Amino acid sequence: METPCILVCSIDMKTGFCFGCGRTRDEIGAWSLYTSEERRRLMEILPSRLETVERKPRRETRRTRMARERVSGE
Repeated sequence: METPCILVCSIDMKTGFCFGCGRTRDEIGAWSLYTSEERRRLMEILPSRLETVERKPRRETRRTRMARERVSGE
């Protein structure tokens, strides 16, 4: 199942969006119940949501680490 999760699960109290993926708590909880089309539609708006959060994650995410390791391993 496609997911925007980057394992930075912390909610911005001002916007209600996750710092890592941009989803709300309700959206995260219901993610597996959504159809593929509903998930795709939501994923299209997540980048604009992430621009509104107060701060960015401070630690390296799994996705960033894996990308870094791919580059250094080549």
